[in-house]
Amino acid sequence: MRKTLLGLVAAGLLSSGAAQATQLITEDEAKLPPPKGAVATDRRGILRGPKVEVVSPSDAASSPLRLQLKFESFGGAKIDPDSVKVIFLRSPNVDLTARVKPFIQADGINMQDAELPPGEYLVRVDIKDSDGRPGTASFVLKVAPK
Repeated sequence: MRKTLLGLVAAGLLSSGAAQATQLITEDEAKLPPPKGAVATDRRGILRGPKVEVVSPSDAASSPLRLQLKFESFGGAKIDPDSVKVIFLRSPNVDLTARVKPFIQADGINMQDAELPPGEYLVRVDIKDSDGRPGTASFVLKVAPK
C-alpha cells in the first residue's frame, strides 16, 4: 500500500512538472529594428569547418514550435558544445545562447517548445569544432499568427 501511494505521489509530481514552453524571443525583442542589409546566407564551396543545418521548422510554424538544428563536423573533429552561440539579428543584436543552452548537445540543438511572437526572425548560429575551425549559419524563423 505504501509503495502504491509513493508511486502515485511521484507520478503526480512528474505530471505537474509538465514541459513548459521556453521563451526564445520576447515581444519587446521582436519589436527591435532589423539590422540594415542583413540577409540569410547559404554556405557554398568546400569548407572543413563544421556545418549547421536547420531540421525544424522547415516552413512557417505556430508558436510554440520545435527548433531542431543538426551540427556536422568533418575530418574526425567533434563539435564543441560550449562554443555554440545563438544570436537574434536585430539592432542591437540579442544573444539567445543562455536560453538555448539547456538544449545544446554535440550533435545539435533540440528545443521542443520554443515560444516566439508571430513574425519573421533572422537568427545566426556560430559553432566551433575541436580543431578550432568555425562554422556559421543564418536562417529565418517564420512564426505564423495563432
